[in-house]
Amino acid sequence: MKAVRLEAPGKLALCEVKRPEPAQGELLVRVEACGICGTDRHLFKGEFPSNPPVTLGHEFTGIIEKTGGSVSGFREGMRVTGDPNIACGRCPECQRGRVNLCRKLQAIGIHRDGGFAEYVCIPQQQAFELPDALPPLYGAFCEPLACCIHGVDLAEIRTGSSVVVLGGGVIGLLVVQLARLAGATNVVLVTRSEEKRALAEELGATASADPSTGEVVAHLTAADGVLPGGADVVIECAGVAETIGQAASLARRGGTVVILGVMPQGVKVAIEPFDLLFREIKLISSFINPFTHQRAADLIASGTIKVEPLISRRIGLEEAVEVISNPARKGEIRALVVPGIG
Repeated sequence: MKAVRLEAPGKLALCEVKRPEPAQGELLVRVEACGICGTDRHLFKGEFPSNPPVTLGHEFTGIIEKTGGSVSGFREGMRVTGDPNIACGRCPECQRGRVNLCRKLQAIGIHRDGGFAEYVCIPQQQAFELPDALPPLYGAFCEPLACCIHGVDLAEIRTGSSVVVLGGGVIGLLVVQLARLAGATNVVLVTRSEEKRALAEELGATASADPSTGEVVAHLTAADGVLPGGADVVIECAGVAETIGQAASLARRGGTVVILGVMPQGVKVAIEPFDLLFREIKLISSFINPFTHQRAADLIASGTIKVEPLISRRIGLEEAVEVISNPARKGEIRALVVPGIG
């Protein structure tokens, strides 16, 4: 079968490899779609720890082709989404219920072979059923949505609150929808992209702002601004130094900032502890998706969260190496790798 393999940092190739066989308790899944995430580009550049040589791709969905021994509750022909993050269940963090902080965490598509391939093997406990009637590509959004749900849970958005979302990529646009679903009455998306600002407002944002036109903090938080005094919650979804640096300034006194975006390992950002202290800003980081994948699958299956507008393009495995190796196109939200198309 064909698979996109990270052979070493900076070295990505489309390879012909043996189709995997499901081990005890595993499912062999024929991949229908796998999303290209910013983390995949960090992995390619060596900015995020991984275990090469390995097949990348952690946002995948597909059809069960074969089941290994001792599998129950799953059958051949069933559509599933895969939670890529496998916790050991035995370390102190897992025993405290903090499975996302597992000391031996293994991720499909990072530490073991993932979904940029025609087939992928996953443990049955990582699989979640999707309806047969669901458009096949939608399941590829379950993993990013699950990560967003965790961040929104940590933000503790209350009914009637205000939220600023920094970044108009797939994470930001999913968070906009979740914030409204959580009860926020004012949700403002900040991004340079005019197309993404317009889409955010179609998906539920009550306003949007372009940071390139002036001082966005003053524009939003001034007495005559969109959110006078700042937002109850600010969620950083871009994973860039500029937005992480300005996130606290957009929060009101006593507000909450959640860092959801992923920056390259080793990069540092300056903050002002005096400001955090005297305005009592709560600064929280959110890492992956503890116990949220089923909720994500349910939200997508029910149509509560809209993902069709987030699909920018569909590409085959033959194009994936070039697309992953380069920055996303201007205005692109999510490119999906769909094995079998050329």
